[in-house]
Amino acid sequence: MKKSTIPVKYGVMISIGLIVYFLILSLIGVQTNPVFSLGNGIIVAIGLYKAMKDYKVEKGGAFEYQKGFMAGLFTGFNATLIFTIFFAIYVTNINTNFLPEMLANWSSHYHVGVGIVVFVAAIMGFATTFVLTLSFMQLLKDSWNIKKKHNSHPIKA
Repeated sequence: MKKSTIPVKYGVMISIGLIVYFLILSLIGVQTNPVFSLGNGIIVAIGLYKAMKDYKVEKGGAFEYQKGFMAGLFTGFNATLIFTIFFAIYVTNINTNFLPEMLANWSSHYHVGVGIVVFVAAIMGFATTFVLTLSFMQLLKDSWNIKKKHNSHPIKA
């Protein structure tokens, strides 16, 4: 049986979308504003839905819930890993002021380092992937409901 390339292809495309969006936010100086994180969710949602829909089309009648679910998870996990690697490089080498700027908005007595912030970004990506994959599978799965035949003329006794 042929392995699908959809999780890799769409994972890369989603991560490119996330990276471009993040860099655009950086250019206009709003990358530390948490409100703009909603855009990340929209990018991931569109990419995941498209990937899972294409996977269902690719498999046709052999589409199974479990396989579709795994395709969604692998797609999102690939995107999250690529973006997390980019984010780690960005905050440590490209814009070393990013972390202090972002953390300045938080009132905290804890030392928050790069590792924790990158870890949290990865966990948020994985959680978003899991929730969206569960949601989209509800739209894409085959229904178990039995079609009822409607009789327009009921039998009279």
